[in-house]
Amino acid sequence: MALPVAKLGTLLLRTLSKPIASRLKSQAAVHPKFRDFIVSIAQVNHRITTRIQRRIYGHATNVEIRPLDEQKAVQAATDLIGEGFIFSVAVAALIFEVQRSARSEARKEEARKQELEELRQREERLAKDLEDLKLKLGELERLAKGRGLSGILNFKGVSGGESGKAATPA
Repeated sequence: MALPVAKLGTLLLRTLSKPIASRLKSQAAVHPKFRDFIVSIAQVNHRITTRIQRRIYGHATNVEIRPLDEQKAVQAATDLIGEGFIFSVAVAALIFEVQRSARSEARKEEARKQELEELRQREERLAKDLEDLKLKLGELERLAKGRGLSGILNFKGVSGGESGKAATPA
């Protein structure tokens, strides 16, 4: 029951994060100080991605990179913020799922350890019972040898020199 609810909650969170990201994008473009900040971030991002693309395609990397105009920079930065928010929600959902799975595995491992311990204890009990039976059999064989074949068939007076007592078979 918990698994479908967790998965449904994760899906709901990811679905709700898209309109929230859109709202963040629209608000980021309106505030002047934040707008200046995101324009500078967009320009840095533009320079980095342009350099990477030039290296990938084998073009000269020492050429001056023209900055984006302000409107494109704002759009790029708000897109980056929106995608970053959606990505962070997805990462948070993934971390939650991994931790939930790890807890489930830990419970299963604990159950396996407990089962192994119970089997070990049962094996020890059986080994002790087997050892006790071996001792009793050895005692019976020793007593039977002392009395000969008649000692095996007749258990009267099995305990050595006490001929008046009846022995109880073990």
